[in-house]
Amino acid sequence: MESNYVDSCDVSVVIVNWNACDLLRDCLKSIFDQTRQIDFEVIVVDNSSSDASVAMVRDEFPQVKLIAEEVNLGFARANNVGIIQSRGRYVLLLNPDTVILDDAIGRSLNWIVSHPDVAVLGCQVFENETTIQKTCFAHPTLFNLFLDLAGMTSRFGNSTFLGRSVLGGWDRQTERDVPVVSGMFMLIPRKAIDEVGLMDEQFFVYSEEADLCRRFWSAGWRCVFSPVAKIIHRDGGGKSTSQTSVKMYVQMQKSNQLYIYKHYGIAGWLIGKVIYIIAMGFRVMVHASRCCFTKSVGARHQLRQSLEALKFHFLGDNSNGNQNVKAHRLEKK
Repeated sequence: MESNYVDSCDVSVVIVNWNACDLLRDCLKSIFDQTRQIDFEVIVVDNSSSDASVAMVRDEFPQVKLIAEEVNLGFARANNVGIIQSRGRYVLLLNPDTVILDDAIGRSLNWIVSHPDVAVLGCQVFENETTIQKTCFAHPTLFNLFLDLAGMTSRFGNSTFLGRSVLGGWDRQTERDVPVVSGMFMLIPRKAIDEVGLMDEQFFVYSEEADLCRRFWSAGWRCVFSPVAKIIHRDGGGKSTSQTSVKMYVQMQKSNQLYIYKHYGIAGWLIGKVIYIIAMGFRVMVHASRCCFTKSVGARHQLRQSLEALKFHFLGDNSNGNQNVKAHRLEKK
């Protein structure tokens, strides 16, 4: 994907939205309020929202380039649509549930311009005004998957060994190279995208940023976290975990298995499936026992998550969201 735009700008902010009208409004307002002294554009790719997102953007932010899709393309493909339509020398992939603080986009741009070997820059992310979210993580591996599913990561997240998948022992107060920059804020030079390509559209949602960062590292680029800029991630951290729907819980496992297959082959995929089946079977027994002795809504929700995940790992799933992508492609032929 070569780009040679005469009418270019400094940064193209690409936001993929799905039914997040109020959050998106606050995000857009913060961008225009806080971004100073740079030439930028904002592109919103709406994934067939059923709320008032499209009308809100049209009415309240006419300066935004709105791409309203008729089907849900998924996160990776929708980002690609926005990137292709953009004209910035740098592309910022931004979640709609974020709020820009203190010229974060301009600060990030100034930093990355002075580091020409960096393909992705992530910034400091807050869950609220005082709590820093643990963004950025290690490359997904089978051992890290085992630690995560065995509960080691959640129990010993500050350990450099047992918390290795979340880069345990690091407080996100210092700048460092990271294997994977979290997808809610990724500032990328267009020349890096031109070299390694767009997001892999096999990933409907989840794991696409891990795959992209791995491809950048393989091509000789760096991925870096720096606290030079700050944002708030309003649905991030513990909140996003507790609010994970059953469908999205299963989707995370689908995407992770796809990543493992892509980078570790069929043997890795089979080992990953065995790890998942054992872990989900254990979760079913634990949460079923909790449901027998308590009326915990959380236990019932976690039981449903685990049962649906087991069903997927044993039977597969014909209702994968990627069917929307395939349908979209057929419509375009």
